[in-house]
Amino acid sequence: MHPMLNTAIKAARRAAAVINRASFDLDRIKVTEKKPNDFVTEVDQAAEQAIIEVLLNAYPDHAILAEESGASANLHDEKEFVWIIDPLDGTTNFIHGFPQYAVSIALQHKGQITQAVVYDPNRNDLFTATKGAGAFLNEKRIRVTRRDKMADALIGTGFPFRQGDNIDQYMKMFKIMTQSCAGLRRPGSAALDLAYVAAGRLDGFFEKGLQPWDIAAGSLLITEAGGIVGTFEGESDYLYKGDVLAGSPKIFAQLVSHLSEFAKK
Repeated sequence: MHPMLNTAIKAARRAAAVINRASFDLDRIKVTEKKPNDFVTEVDQAAEQAIIEVLLNAYPDHAILAEESGASANLHDEKEFVWIIDPLDGTTNFIHGFPQYAVSIALQHKGQITQAVVYDPNRNDLFTATKGAGAFLNEKRIRVTRRDKMADALIGTGFPFRQGDNIDQYMKMFKIMTQSCAGLRRPGSAALDLAYVAAGRLDGFFEKGLQPWDIAAGSLLITEAGGIVGTFEGESDYLYKGDVLAGSPKIFAQLVSHLSEFAKK
């Protein structure tokens, strides 16, 4: 296993320990609303700090892009290595005791994601990938589904939840996809949804308005598991655009066919 991946796993487990301790007494957690329906807790912040401490202890010169603390001062200093971190993806689920959330850590090297960890502390599911070396769930190799017909596919997505999200556009997408696939699911953690695509638990995924820390780790898991990740037009510049389609090659192509009209103009 790559030493940088080992460090990311250590960091993810350290964050999960913070999250698990807090999950036993949710009523005592301080919750702040960043924007309407967009929450952050002291647990997010403590878990993120735990991750950063582990990473920078091992690699003090690396840059950080994290959901809660943002970009480190050296991010725009032409750093080759950038850690992209979501300490608790699925915060709304977490504060309601709904057990669908994850820690997401990715390493970007010269613009490419090279290491990825998505860790589900509820199920002790550890999804990992190193560029060129495959994707794994608890050290077992994973592959995207072989299902190739949209009519048979189980597709993950995310509903709009912030003010300003185009709910009418989403309703059009939901109608198209509901009529086209076997079922839609909205578990509430994009990082974990992408990991599920990599593991074949979902056949595909689509969502608009995501952030790099939602996408980075899961995208490498999928490509290393034989799948494709792209924009709604099927292009590869999804990481900072935030509109994402993912799936096995055949399902991905059908998602593009069904949803390309909703691409950013």
